[in-house]
Amino acid sequence: MKLSLETRSPADARGDVLVVGRHSDPARPAPEIAALDKKLGGLLSAVLKTERFEGKAGQMSHFHGEGRIAAGRVLVIGLGPRRPGDAEAVRRGAAAAVRRARDLGAASAAVFMAGDGLTPRRRAQAIVEGAILGTYRFDRYLKEKSEKVIQSVAVVEPERRNHAAAREGLRLGEIWAGATCLARDLVNEPANVMTPTYLAGRAEEIAKAGGLELKVLERADCAKLAMGAYLGVAQGSQEPPKFIHLIYAPGRRPRRRVAVIGKGITFDSGGLDLMTADGMLRMKDDMAGAATVLGVFQALPRLKLPIEVHGLIAATENMPSGTAQRPGDIVRAMNGLTIEIGNTDAEGRLTLADALAYAAQEAKPDEMIDLATLTGAVVTALGQGISGLLASHDRLGAQLLAAAEAAGERMWRLPLFEEYKEGLKSDVADLTNVSSQRGAGAIVGALFMRDFTAGIPWAHLDIAGTAFTERDHPLGPKGATGVGVRTVLNHLAALAGRA
Repeated sequence: MKLSLETRSPADARGDVLVVGRHSDPARPAPEIAALDKKLGGLLSAVLKTERFEGKAGQMSHFHGEGRIAAGRVLVIGLGPRRPGDAEAVRRGAAAAVRRARDLGAASAAVFMAGDGLTPRRRAQAIVEGAILGTYRFDRYLKEKSEKVIQSVAVVEPERRNHAAAREGLRLGEIWAGATCLARDLVNEPANVMTPTYLAGRAEEIAKAGGLELKVLERADCAKLAMGAYLGVAQGSQEPPKFIHLIYAPGRRPRRRVAVIGKGITFDSGGLDLMTADGMLRMKDDMAGAATVLGVFQALPRLKLPIEVHGLIAATENMPSGTAQRPGDIVRAMNGLTIEIGNTDAEGRLTLADALAYAAQEAKPDEMIDLATLTGAVVTALGQGISGLLASHDRLGAQLLAAAEAAGERMWRLPLFEEYKEGLKSDVADLTNVSSQRGAGAIVGALFMRDFTAGIPWAHLDIAGTAFTERDHPLGPKGATGVGVRTVLNHLAALAGRA
């Protein structure tokens, strides 16, 4: 998709379709909209009145411009109630409208959204993110692909004083949405393609393109580092494990060092504690955290943030076989703690245990963030539209909630109450990977992993309910969502003073 800034008025903006946003609140239209209606001879207001257009979120109306304006058609998109600074309304509105323009057969669209408390940069960024994410498709394996494609989108910003800020917003929107689409692509790949080796290969491509440092540790390397928890999970699969370590380092002394860890189970069968057929069907998405990490690292070289960022992925399959890990086995993690395997299907926390311990020891970060499709319990607690956040330090938790709010990614903080850790006690090891107590599974999983953070400020994002959706959503089709990419980028930008 070609992106550009259209500096003319909405009436003079070129494109097959002119998209105009309108709120549901009864208020005077923006001057640019009033001027557009005048040039259309009152057609805009007449059509909206006839169709009883109320401006509800997602409501749409479109009509031909009859040659009175530069664009062939006008498409009005409802943005819902007016909330100052609501970037998500603009993002969703742009997504729905550009998707509709595509379905109408348009090849180009110009999008105008009034200010409403958003800076020109944030408004342009939200429009671009919506346009790219809303028209995303994963059609690699389809013999017949849709011929309806939006080839270009222009952000309409007639105010000269806003042009520089809008261009920066356009640039950031393209970077952030592109990184999210990469994460979606990776998760949508089938598990026979998305092996640990393939994932490491994609990391290598990203590293080469962005001038990043990359280390890929093989099984023997991980054994030397005593990563018994990770290798215990990996021992059942014929696919070799790959421990991926990406490093983005700014040219000057970094303000801060951050580690971002992603769960990288490229297929989860449950191991010897085998899942049901229905439960296993979608388990290609168990590496969504890893996909988020790679999406973030695709964006970092172009953002040039003065922060050192380490990306860590302990990639493996979790498979049953004659060599697979057994319930009752005891493994030793990199930090020396021993773990009794209470259930082989609680494997993600085992791989993350060694990834967190490695991050603490090798990267020595100021803070750590992990993203994982960890528990079904978080889906029970929060549903499929909200990610769970658990943090060892309140400041980091608050920062990530703010970053998620800016990204339009819903997140809710859950507590780390110490009494829930009682169920992780083992008679024969330092701890067990599943609780002997019922309930609070998302909290228990996070409490388990906290023991491997070496006291470094740490946050865990449980994205089990939000990484993949079975139905279309405002910012894309069913399938992988790329959740977490824009939240993490928002957080890193805020740490760099560029929010």
